[in-house]
Amino acid sequence: MKRNLKTVGQWMLCTALMLSGASCSDFLEESDQSNFTVENYFTKPEHATSAVNSIYDALKTTTGGGFGGAPWMMLEFATGLANTELGQAVNSIFVRNLVNNSDNEYGRVYWVSSYKGIGNANLAIAKIPGISMDETAKKKVLGEARFLRAWYYYNLVRIFGKVPLITEPVGLTSENLYPEAATEEAVYNLIVADLTEAEASGLPYLDKSGRVSLGAVKSLLASVYLTMAGYPLQKGADYYKKAADKANEVITSNQYSLFPSYDDLHDPSKKNTGENIFMVQFAANIQPSNWQTSIIPYNQGISAYSDETGAIFANKEFVESYEKGDKRAEEKQFYYRTYTLSDNRSQTVDLGGYYIYKHFDTAAQLTTTSSDLNWPLMRYAEILLIYAEAQNEVSGPTPEAYEAVNKIRRRANLPNLTGLTKEQLREAVWRERWYELSFENKTWFDMVRLRKAFNVTTKSFENYVGHKFSYGPVLKERELLFPIPTAEIRNSNKLVQNPGY
Repeated sequence: MKRNLKTVGQWMLCTALMLSGASCSDFLEESDQSNFTVENYFTKPEHATSAVNSIYDALKTTTGGGFGGAPWMMLEFATGLANTELGQAVNSIFVRNLVNNSDNEYGRVYWVSSYKGIGNANLAIAKIPGISMDETAKKKVLGEARFLRAWYYYNLVRIFGKVPLITEPVGLTSENLYPEAATEEAVYNLIVADLTEAEASGLPYLDKSGRVSLGAVKSLLASVYLTMAGYPLQKGADYYKKAADKANEVITSNQYSLFPSYDDLHDPSKKNTGENIFMVQFAANIQPSNWQTSIIPYNQGISAYSDETGAIFANKEFVESYEKGDKRAEEKQFYYRTYTLSDNRSQTVDLGGYYIYKHFDTAAQLTTTSSDLNWPLMRYAEILLIYAEAQNEVSGPTPEAYEAVNKIRRRANLPNLTGLTKEQLREAVWRERWYELSFENKTWFDMVRLRKAFNVTTKSFENYVGHKFSYGPVLKERELLFPIPTAEIRNSNKLVQNPGY
């Protein structure tokens, strides 16, 4: 923890200074005590805004691509439903083949970036209350900070299990510089407390700028309650009801709706609107998104990008397990296997695999090589599926539960579900989650909370431990968590490595 936490306050202040036009390097070199420090920076409303802006920054860190792969792929290769053509991306291959270890760079990036975001949030939450500013505005920015802290902890506790729970700014002399890991329940309790406070902070229900909104807060709470109902906490019926109720608040707000076309999911003009509840923000030619080279086939000459890495694509067996007639599995809906050549757009080639079209930026691939797409973190489709699953657990197959999942199915040109038992509807909703939310970093989290994996041959669910991927490897109990990064274990004598690593 030493290397990652001791400079978090300084890093946040540097980010804040840059956002407000000051030079971070000048700040670090200047001895004049009238200059900004962590102690004297938080004096103006603008400082509150820049402090909260810095918390968002860590959301970008796990996205990306290139010849080394990218951290977001870790959660996809762990499902057994993804493939790669990129032989040098050993971090991807180790996860895919279930021979992962604590030296994996993907896991380290998740750990470091999450705690950087948490450190910035802690500093903002501690210092903003002392700023003289409009109290309504102050409450809102603190709501954003608490939501983002909850988001980072939600990822950490699901990926690594027991993790240090830090809620105050940390410096070199802090007693909490080398914290012990907290129980998973303690982490979830903080997540719920932060989101509950954010829910009451006066945030707008929608925010087209991409900042945290009330809809995002309620949506994340619904997801958290659903996870708490399952493993590892197994809080059961009460939390399924909490999840259903919170998701229903989002649904009945009538603020969100499914896009009529899957093309809208990767249309930059639809960012932060319609179905998109919360996203990581990018902007072409300023801070463009950088996964485009990863979702195109290796060196087949279809893109304006010079790098074509084939870093991640869908397993054939998974895509071909979609129900017959499912629009999502049709060409250039969620996946694509043909495309034109960059030097001859009248010539179409078969790419030999199912590549990910859901995150495909057509303009960037064809001409600009600067992507304007955002990365989706929560979509309205997920909220409908949370409601359907949780409501079914509480009351069985109600008309409302059917309607929630059937909205997803109707868009996919599939018939409505009807006449199912509670057990049948449960698995039907799970299947819709696997198919609808594929390659959005949702599926592995579902596998762990349910302790279930999807058999692409039988199209049924089986126990997580002992599940055999279609290409051979078998899940063991250790794969219910990722290993704590080696550097963190070495830097602290209070952290214990997860079992099996």
